[in-house]
Amino acid sequence: MEHTEQPGLCRLHTLRVARIDKGGVWLEAGGRLAHLPRREAPQAVPGEEVEAFLYQDGAGELQATCRIPLAQAGQFGLLTVKSVGSHGAFLDWGLAKDLLTPYRLQPERMQVGRSYLVKVELDPQGRPFANARIDDCLDRGRPDLHEGDAVSLLVWQLTDLGAKVIVNHRYPALLYRDELPDGTIAGIELSGYVKRLREDGKLDVTLRKVGAEAVSDARDVILRALTARDGFLPLHDRSSPAAIEQTLGMSKKTFKKAVGGLYRDGLVTLADDGIMLTEKGSGQV
Repeated sequence: MEHTEQPGLCRLHTLRVARIDKGGVWLEAGGRLAHLPRREAPQAVPGEEVEAFLYQDGAGELQATCRIPLAQAGQFGLLTVKSVGSHGAFLDWGLAKDLLTPYRLQPERMQVGRSYLVKVELDPQGRPFANARIDDCLDRGRPDLHEGDAVSLLVWQLTDLGAKVIVNHRYPALLYRDELPDGTIAGIELSGYVKRLREDGKLDVTLRKVGAEAVSDARDVILRALTARDGFLPLHDRSSPAAIEQTLGMSKKTFKKAVGGLYRDGLVTLADDGIMLTEKGSGQV
């Protein structure tokens, strides 16, 4: 019997146990049953839910495993080459069967022992493979994102300007060098925010919160810093961005907005050489 491609193949799902027999555990999967080896869920009982990775075997039958892969279909991951054969390179993605990267999808010939950033994709039969041609995998349409949205940033390449990153495993963006944490390498995933969606559809991203939420957080940071330093901080409008970043971990723009709000609320006073906590401000910490 020929089966059509099942939605959600090569992804993790929470599936209900339909029955258990000598052949193993059978999970409900979109109107079909997926086979899970009994040894992977020895305590499973009918009716309960199990988190499992769903895939098809060579005969097109649904199979499941409780092993968690390093990347799922539609995601990027930094995977290590275990072997090279006549059809391409085989990558370790955390499952029993290695993942093939065909030669035509390798910008450079992959070498055993080295790690490469790839995207896990499915062929028309629902079989997984890896694509190392990252440029071809990215969505260059206008993102359905807004300023301040929390996003994942997967580091793709380091450049003179900073790091090329993949936003939410989908869109390209650049994270500037002054924001990169020490020791950043390709394959690291960072938590970030949308800084701006430009008119040309490209994204500006940052590791810092933006907008009103960033200013609100900055107010708390400044008040705590003032309290810890006996009510005075030697920072002001003329302070360098580096000094503000080093002391408070925020941009000068955010610092100025937060201090302006604290001053208007009567929580701080301003002096030529810094800012001082008021009695009212002391009660806010």
